[in-house]
Amino acid sequence: MSSGDGKPPLIVAENLTCGYELERERKLLTALTGISLTVDEGEFLVLVGPSGCGKTTFINVVAGIIKPWEGTITFDGKPIVGTGSDRAMVFQDYAILPWRTVEQNVLLPFELRDLNVSKEEAKQRAHKIIDDVGLAGFENSFPHELSGGMKQRVGIARAMVTQPRVLLADEPFGALDAMTREVLQRQLETLVMESKQTVIFITHSIDEAIALGDRIAVISNRPGRIREIVSVDMDRPRLAEGELTGHPDYGKLREHLWDLVKDEALGAKVDAA
Repeated sequence: MSSGDGKPPLIVAENLTCGYELERERKLLTALTGISLTVDEGEFLVLVGPSGCGKTTFINVVAGIIKPWEGTITFDGKPIVGTGSDRAMVFQDYAILPWRTVEQNVLLPFELRDLNVSKEEAKQRAHKIIDDVGLAGFENSFPHELSGGMKQRVGIARAMVTQPRVLLADEPFGALDAMTREVLQRQLETLVMESKQTVIFITHSIDEAIALGDRIAVISNRPGRIREIVSVDMDRPRLAEGELTGHPDYGKLREHLWDLVKDEALGAKVDAA
């Protein structure tokens, strides 16, 4: 299977089944089963589905944090074994260190991994990405001096500063107010358009999925399966004022996705995976 330009997919999951061990109950919980999915280089793939359907589990497998029980997952043709600097994660809860400044937080990946980057180049990269996410002038600020949206910008900058081939985003805007969320959606779209970044992005918002995704994978109730993969055939940028909702395909696409997600949400199990 290959992308439209003839290149093979960057990520290939085939018949993937995985989950967790529940220590207290002494049993295994299957989070995902039979997942077959590809991600092309430069693609923005969005995962939607009810809480507990295994969306986070999937990106944890891509990140190399957990191993599949069955099936295979490859990155650039090689099995994923452990974490790597070619994949970076942005979390919902910011996950930045309170005792470090913005610049120090963004530089952290260079300290944790041997990336063969000089201190001077690392600092140049940090300053550029800090500027790109709209935090110029706040390099020496500490997290307690920042708003929630600014903290999430730090998380995005830290993930992208090493120029990873894949950005994994686990509901990065879920805890933000509507206005801040829209601003960061626009900034992320701009960054991705400029960098041609490959992204796997989790959200519970259908509007956000349509705004950002090239394709949207709807995941069923646990154990999660691919219910449908929907292509978003809308030109970018999509987030100029009025452009998205005014698109002739928007209403029909949103209604179709809502029908899929609603059916799954009504039967969702309460304990998340």
